[in-house]
Amino acid sequence: MRDRTMLGLVKPNRGPGAALMEVPVPVPGPAEVLVRVKASSICGTDLHIYNWDSWAESAVVTPNVFGHEFAGVVVDIGEQVANVKIGDHVSGEGHIVCGTCKACRTGNAHVCARTRSFGISAPGCFAEYAVLPAGNVIHNRPEMPFELACLQDPLGNAVQTVLADDIVGKSVAVIGTGAIGLMAIAVARACGAGKIIAVDVRANRLEMAKRMGADALVNSAETPMAEAVRALTDGEGAEVVLEMSGHPAAIRGGFEAAANAGRISLLGIPTDDVPIDLARHLIFKGISVHGITGRRMYETWYQMKGLLDSGALRLDGLVTHTFTLDRYEEAFELVKSGNCGKVVFTHS
Repeated sequence: MRDRTMLGLVKPNRGPGAALMEVPVPVPGPAEVLVRVKASSICGTDLHIYNWDSWAESAVVTPNVFGHEFAGVVVDIGEQVANVKIGDHVSGEGHIVCGTCKACRTGNAHVCARTRSFGISAPGCFAEYAVLPAGNVIHNRPEMPFELACLQDPLGNAVQTVLADDIVGKSVAVIGTGAIGLMAIAVARACGAGKIIAVDVRANRLEMAKRMGADALVNSAETPMAEAVRALTDGEGAEVVLEMSGHPAAIRGGFEAAANAGRISLLGIPTDDVPIDLARHLIFKGISVHGITGRRMYETWYQMKGLLDSGALRLDGLVTHTFTLDRYEEAFELVKSGNCGKVVFTHS
């Protein structure tokens, strides 16, 4: 593959947009693998990069091929690689960690302070080929469709959010029914949650939430969220709140909607400070709060694989649109509009 070129979707400079460009095919190092990408999907993070907001300015390396959710087939391996072979169907964990810091050595590699992020600060997968460390490879069953296999990175976010603490039989409010919120509903249902309440401001997203397994729908543009959630939980509030939107008002509403001694898992990323009344909404309610980032390496992956392999977790209907990479502008505009589920690029 040395000296060959490929088409890649590149963030060429520090501003809005992207460009489909000829770039070198990456060459795997001694402990790396080269993957022929067969499917990739657009994440909310990719939209931040495409739009170029304050988070992107602080985190993204340019120029760089972006994208981090993918599935493909291994076509080359470095001489030190023993856990992967050519022809394997794979996806990848996107956090490239140091392996030697205290977090890494105590089971918390997902918050390694020296993390390089695939498709953010390291070259990603919106291209014909991608390279990643062999230790980050996730094997897929060959019969798993590439369009499903490429969703496992964000699905892992949903799994960690849902399973950060006990969920069985408990009332759950999922705030924000974007793709990962929809996945969280399906995961909570598969893991034995009680009543699942989906909260959003968009009717089409709420309808998708119902299809993914939500028992009740709250349009917070029409009804105050906390009031509606309490009405659906005999006045108690939700025992588990999964905040997936990152919207400041939704985060505050989540604390208000949580039951006393409840649990809140925060996955959504706010773009500004979020003032809350710590005494009233957290301390005196005895709330437990979990900050969620990525997937626990690699516990979450095994939990996710078990749920998928058992058939308990199904994501039917989550992918609503597929595009080829040359139609990236159309794909990103669709994601920006919110009139879709998961959007996937199919690669030849």
